[in-house]
Amino acid sequence: IQIVHFKTSVTTEKGQEVVKLSPLPKRAKRTYLAMDTDKELISRCFGLFCCSHDVVRGLMESQEEATEEGINYVAMRNLFVREAKEALDVKVVKKSRSTHIRESSLSIQLSFMDEWTEFRKKMNPDSLTHPPEFVIKPRGQTVWEGKTVKLHCTVAGWPKPRIAWYKNNVLIDAKAHPEKYTVESNYNMHSLEIKNCDFLDTAQYHASALNVKGEASCVATIVIKSMLVTSLSNGFCPEHGVTFRTSIIDKFEVAFGREGETLSLGCTVIIYPTVKKYQPEVIWYRDSVPIKPSKWVHTHWSGERATLTLVHLNKEDEGMYTLRVNTKSGFDTYSAYVFVRDADVEVEGVPVAPLDVWCHDANKDYVVVTWKQPAVEGSSPILGYYIDRCEVGTHHWAQCNDTPVKYTRFPVTGLVEGRSYIFRVTALNKFGVSRPSRVSEAVVAMDPSDRARLRAGPSAPWTGMIKFTEEDSTDSVVPGEPSDVVVTEATKSYVVLAWKPPVQRGHEGVMYYIEKCISGTDTWQRVNTGMPVKSPRFALFDLAEDKSYSFRVRCCNSAGVGEPSVSTGDITVGDKLDLPSAPGSPVATRNTDTSVVVSWAASKEVRHLVGYYIECSIVGTDVWMPCNNKPVKQTRFVCHGLTTEANYVFRVKAVNAAGYSQSSPDSDAVVVKAAICKSDIWPAGLCSLLQSHGILLNNVFIEPSVPGKPTGVTLVEAVKDYMILAWTEAANNGGADVRGYFVDYRTVKGGIVGKWHEMNHKALTTTSYKAENLKENVFYQFQVRAMNMAGVSKASLPSAPLLCKEWTLTVPGAPVGLHVLEVRDNSVVVLWEPPVFDGRTPVNGYYLDLKVASSGEAGWKAVHEKANKMKYMKVAGLKGGTSYVFRVRAQNLVGVGKTSAVLGPIQAQTRPGTKEIYVDVDDDGIISMIFECSEMTGDSEFVWSKNYKAITDTSRLTIVNEKGKSRAIFNNPSLEDLGTFSCVVTNTDGISSSYTLTEEGLKRLLDISHEHKFPVIPFKNEMAIELLEKGRVRLWTQVEKWTADCQVDYVFNDVIVSAGQKYSMKFDKSTGIIEMFMDSLEVTDEGTFTFNLVDGKAKGTTSLVLIGDEFRELQKKSEFERAEWIRKQGPHFVEYLGFAVTQECDVLLKCKVRQVIYYKNLVGVGASQMMLKNKTEKTLIYFNIRDAKIAASERVKSGVTGEQLWLKINEPTEKDKGKYTIDIFDGKDGVKRFFDLTGKDRARVVGGLPDVVAIQEGKSLNLTGNVWGEPVPEVSWSKNDKELLPDDHIKLKFEHGKFASITIAAVTTADSGKYALLVKNKFGTEAGEFTVSVYNPEDEEKEEEKKD
Repeated sequence: IQIVHFKTSVTTEKGQEVVKLSPLPKRAKRTYLAMDTDKELISRCFGLFCCSHDVVRGLMESQEEATEEGINYVAMRNLFVREAKEALDVKVVKKSRSTHIRESSLSIQLSFMDEWTEFRKKMNPDSLTHPPEFVIKPRGQTVWEGKTVKLHCTVAGWPKPRIAWYKNNVLIDAKAHPEKYTVESNYNMHSLEIKNCDFLDTAQYHASALNVKGEASCVATIVIKSMLVTSLSNGFCPEHGVTFRTSIIDKFEVAFGREGETLSLGCTVIIYPTVKKYQPEVIWYRDSVPIKPSKWVHTHWSGERATLTLVHLNKEDEGMYTLRVNTKSGFDTYSAYVFVRDADVEVEGVPVAPLDVWCHDANKDYVVVTWKQPAVEGSSPILGYYIDRCEVGTHHWAQCNDTPVKYTRFPVTGLVEGRSYIFRVTALNKFGVSRPSRVSEAVVAMDPSDRARLRAGPSAPWTGMIKFTEEDSTDSVVPGEPSDVVVTEATKSYVVLAWKPPVQRGHEGVMYYIEKCISGTDTWQRVNTGMPVKSPRFALFDLAEDKSYSFRVRCCNSAGVGEPSVSTGDITVGDKLDLPSAPGSPVATRNTDTSVVVSWAASKEVRHLVGYYIECSIVGTDVWMPCNNKPVKQTRFVCHGLTTEANYVFRVKAVNAAGYSQSSPDSDAVVVKAAICKSDIWPAGLCSLLQSHGILLNNVFIEPSVPGKPTGVTLVEAVKDYMILAWTEAANNGGADVRGYFVDYRTVKGGIVGKWHEMNHKALTTTSYKAENLKENVFYQFQVRAMNMAGVSKASLPSAPLLCKEWTLTVPGAPVGLHVLEVRDNSVVVLWEPPVFDGRTPVNGYYLDLKVASSGEAGWKAVHEKANKMKYMKVAGLKGGTSYVFRVRAQNLVGVGKTSAVLGPIQAQTRPGTKEIYVDVDDDGIISMIFECSEMTGDSEFVWSKNYKAITDTSRLTIVNEKGKSRAIFNNPSLEDLGTFSCVVTNTDGISSSYTLTEEGLKRLLDISHEHKFPVIPFKNEMAIELLEKGRVRLWTQVEKWTADCQVDYVFNDVIVSAGQKYSMKFDKSTGIIEMFMDSLEVTDEGTFTFNLVDGKAKGTTSLVLIGDEFRELQKKSEFERAEWIRKQGPHFVEYLGFAVTQECDVLLKCKVRQVIYYKNLVGVGASQMMLKNKTEKTLIYFNIRDAKIAASERVKSGVTGEQLWLKINEPTEKDKGKYTIDIFDGKDGVKRFFDLTGKDRARVVGGLPDVVAIQEGKSLNLTGNVWGEPVPEVSWSKNDKELLPDDHIKLKFEHGKFASITIAAVTTADSGKYALLVKNKFGTEAGEFTVSVYNPEDEEKEEEKKD
């Protein structure tokens, strides 16, 4: 408020000096002169905000306190004006209103201004006053229900600031609720105490400080955590003298609705005992946020039943609904999930509607609209979104963007100040546009400061003070330059600028021009040439992607355009937000007959995560359905509404403003049915006990509990103002990984302990902590609590009182974090962490001691003699079933430090079913280590380490986990991979194993890998050559291992040869013998023969070189053998002619001749013989029929061809029937063979076929012949002496061994010809012949016409 005190005034009856004005006329214009009830001028004032002083004064301090501070302030100012040369005189002049108005300007300019200027110079109030400033800000806190929390702050400023406290921007009236709030202010120290905290006290609390120089505020968040019990119904209510007990019955179950429908949830609430006129407080929550009644949500409480009605369901309504009933004795709650499914789309393939449309950063002509992507994109990916706006009170929707935007946020400009708008969003893919989303809440286009005052009411109490200053000139001033111009958002579609208004702007409001400049140029171009913007925000569109721009802003008003701001610097147009990475593999666990619990690992690379969508598919269908239509941020979700006994797989995808991530890998299939046990049947501790004894609980869903207490809180180092603590983690983690620790401390003075205080507000991830800002020579006690997903454990036992005094030790402290892995019957691996305090020099080794748990201190013995530089050691030689304890000492150059806390007892016993890591080399030569575990829970993971350090370098190993098996694959095995690899399964009873890869082992694995990558087919014999009868040549080999798919290429001089006139090949896959034959060796056959084998990936090669003398010698042998064979085909000498002299002095000429003689009736045909003294060798052959010799004739002939003997009977008759015999006799032995040609069972065609068939073209021909013979003859057909084969045109059948048929569909002239039915068995062959003639009537008519 600005007030000008004029020198002209009057003295009233009350003795006050005021200006006396004439009465106001009825139609006088509004004046800015403040008057009292007597129409006396008080001051000239300008309103900053419109509200009642009485209302504000009632909300805050009393008028007396405000007046007192005003007096103190004026008194303080008077101290600085004692040196004024003369006081300001007050003259009393009676003037009319018009006279006063005319002379006021001249009075100020002349007589008053000089004196007032001197007064201001002497007084200079700005050197004393300054705006509020928070020296100490209130800190956010997290407390349990029922506790008291207190916020503190310290504020500096003059005049003394007034403090107001707000809860979620709503003023806290401590005087109206003294049982809940207490506000105190002493010596600039202010506090707000909140008593008996409950869930509703979780909020943001603002402390606002205000004086005449300005305003400051700060925020603290209070979080009230619920106890582990679900209700608190044992509190006695003194007001009514009873303890209220609450029961919620007739509860609503998990509900499913569809968009557009109406859904009601309800529970019956029984409060006992019944007190007249007392009603409990009934509150509904969605996802832990209280629900406020609106046009979409109706609540009702009848006194017995609480009902919540969701009108016109939308996906925004999906979530966990909780009914909370508060009584004077406590509360009770019940929760169930509500799923909202998409409405049916109007066009097949289009996406479903987006959801959660909200407005942010609203200003005079600008607002940012955000939304969330739907779970279902339709039959194709979403291409973008359209944003529509509608002015409240109208029904006209206008599209805000011409081209679809990919990001789920968009700046809307061009709003009219003071008007309210609502927004909606539609999604677009190549099949069309979705239905619009639910409309947003209405937002007013106005300045944010005005909105804050309207929302929160007055920001400070009325102090009762008036600030006396000179009236500023009303002339317009060119505004200064804006400051802090920054780019708040940058995408491919737009860039958003934000800045702070100028300090120098006069009384007028200012507007802004935005200018841009392409990088590398000095040309600035105004963007909004048509109309300046009112908001200190602006969105620029139509910028070139991947180009760099700089931006600046100018202010303007009626006086002109100000200087430009500082440039933003080069800004590249493009997306600044990347798509999230795919979530980890989901794990599905049985829950109920219609639900499954799905958990997964969070996306590792994601910014501004919106949440996750879960999808399910029945195995074998490949149809994916959404499990939730509203994204969830937690990494665990219960999927309801599944089909009982069906087999499902699940996958998850993450969402942020940039879009969807890739889907996670599919989970293992799970059958939907009730879990075997739950935590209310088998506690987690019992299940762990059963598992430790080898009892496996497959698909058991166990709710985790809080972990056990940490133990062994010890001091490992002390300095002047800090101490380093260490402790041992709890033996029981509650069924879930411990996520961190909280440390509390208290002082101990003279045996009296103080209150416990928290040391760390953020959970620790290690079992050690540096407690800082302590006081030297003061005793402290410490306690530790562990935290997992279920909550925080009870505190550990307090440590002994520890003195904060600097140690003078030079040796290292005690190692910490001892634990064991790979417990076996005769060995165990002990691991530890280095001491927090190294001493004077770094630690250079460790010593490990052990003893039998039951022995005394004298039983300790060292495991090794030399210091171990590693932070682990495998202890071997243990006795199975014996319990041991361990301790470790660290060493540096000065000496050996003190021992660590004792670890154990640890029983040396191998768990039943324990498996070890084994190495596998697959068919592709890939080397991998495999570890299997059959006792994994839903949250269990495989963790691989090298030398017991977590593997972070994924370039050496690739980890693949599937179905209780983990495979660590070596990407490029080398000497860098030597070491000990271990694998631990989390959330189990220490299941672990290790494998040590040595240089020799690596070499052996590489050899095996090479064999698997490039397998070789082994040979029993290399290729060999053999000379056969007739001079034939055989090349052969035999393989040792082969399969049925083995193939052979026969190569001569690098050219593949195939079977034909020259070569014949054979591969006997029963024996593995491969052969190639040649009838003779020619000159061109000199060279290299090769057999190339391919059997899958395996290959084999064997070769034989035939060149030079070796080839020529073999060729001669081949030619000789062939000539000999040809010679022996006719009469030839077995023994050549020789002579011998007998005892009788006779000369005996002797030779051995082999010849062939045919006999008929013992008469030789074409025979010749040479014999002396009856010494001869003859081969006699007889053909007999019915024991009679066959006579040679023109019709009956016999002969020999090669090694075949034959008898040919031309045109056989009935007389030729009979039993034929062949006798072969060589003078010593004979052979007989028989052949029956009786003809009784000879194959015959006995009828059914005509001699000639004439058929019209286009008709179908079907003929059947009757066949006889025993055994059943073989049947074939011929056309024009060529074998006829069946096809789509000709069908051939042979049925019942008697009927042979031929069918020709739609005959043509090409089907004309001579056909035959051929039948054959071992007793003979016969043909039934017929002729088919196909004619065309039209052709015949034409021929007749020509003849005519």
